[in-house]
Amino acid sequence: MSNRTIQFVIALATLSVVGIIITQVYWTRQSFAMKEAEFNKSVYAALRQTAEQMAKLNKIELTHNPVKQVTPNTYIVNINDNKLRANLIEHYLGINFEKEKLHMDYEYGIFDCASDKMMYGNYIKANQIQKIPTDTLMQKWGDFPHYFTVRFPTKNIYLAFQMDVWLFSSALTLIIFVFFGFTLSVILRQKRLSQVQRDFINNMTHEFKTPISTIAVSTELIMNPKVLHNPEKVLTYNQIIRTQNIRLKNQIDKVLQMAVMDRGKFTLKKEMMDLPQLLQEAVDNFNLKDETNLTLECNLPTQNAKVQADRVHFTNIIYNLLENGTKYVSSDTTPEIAVKAVLKNNEIAISIKDNGIGIAREHQKKIFDKFFRVPTGNVHDVKGFGLGLNYVQTIIHAHAWRITLESALGKGSTFTIYIPLAGKD
Repeated sequence: MSNRTIQFVIALATLSVVGIIITQVYWTRQSFAMKEAEFNKSVYAALRQTAEQMAKLNKIELTHNPVKQVTPNTYIVNINDNKLRANLIEHYLGINFEKEKLHMDYEYGIFDCASDKMMYGNYIKANQIQKIPTDTLMQKWGDFPHYFTVRFPTKNIYLAFQMDVWLFSSALTLIIFVFFGFTLSVILRQKRLSQVQRDFINNMTHEFKTPISTIAVSTELIMNPKVLHNPEKVLTYNQIIRTQNIRLKNQIDKVLQMAVMDRGKFTLKKEMMDLPQLLQEAVDNFNLKDETNLTLECNLPTQNAKVQADRVHFTNIIYNLLENGTKYVSSDTTPEIAVKAVLKNNEIAISIKDNGIGIAREHQKKIFDKFFRVPTGNVHDVKGFGLGLNYVQTIIHAHAWRITLESALGKGSTFTIYIPLAGKD
């Protein structure tokens, strides 16, 4: 599937899901508004009936509209009675709320015109009466001479539970949205893996093709009668075949090694090692192969520089980091690598700093991913499979060590490995 097709499918699916969510939110809000309107209507009816019953009992005349909503969940009932009694209010409210099927908590307060402030009433739970202090109703509402206030603190929760069907459909929509996000991430990850694997296969084909072609040409030349009678040329072509064969073997070993690691079947053969000596050997071996300005600064006391590590794998990760330092360098720059080992807080920090092109911030999180290769820009063709740093990280994690990277474009890179001292891990 082409990139354009995948992008079109993702865009269309995203628009569809967003449309469903917007529609769901719209109708859920509409439904909530309808439930709230029904609730307000029921509350108005219950409070008006309460006001009429109390007015009839006390033989007083009500105003035209005694009930007024002052906040979304607070109502006042204006009664021209200077002897409002809490027991009567609770009695009539209980009867009328039951009639309107308003089974929910509420609280009320009575305004005392003598003191010009609200007197605390009760907090009425749906199944019992309980005195709970509240400051919400202690403020004065309006300029009415006599009134009581009713507030529903759990109104929104009550209305939400009345929308069970909409809550279920909203939860289902949320599940669909999460599943869509997961599916989308899987598609994008698989697309990226497909691209990475395709690049790896192309790169591997190129890496294998070069030595195979060189070996084939050298073999044909050796078979030439003129060359057979020239020992020097035979020796030269034989050396070319040997070199390319070693190169081919090393490339195959890298791929097979990573396959073994992926299956988790490799084991570390740890032993007590003297780190300064091991680092010196790795640097010396690298210097024999590569013409690089390589320096080693190892300020470690011999008695405190013992570590538990697999000698072969440790040498390989140091070699990999040194080799990377020589690969990714601008064409007009001589590679320079500084290796430094210092003791910090019961662990040894080995830093390998180069003067290469550096790694952009957006690539640093992926630098240890398998097959990932940073775009090299103004650098000679860099060969490889993108397995080196992934191998380094795998071995370091297997040892329970840590590795960090500090880099900036044009300023080189510094890889630092933190190794606990023997007996400190």
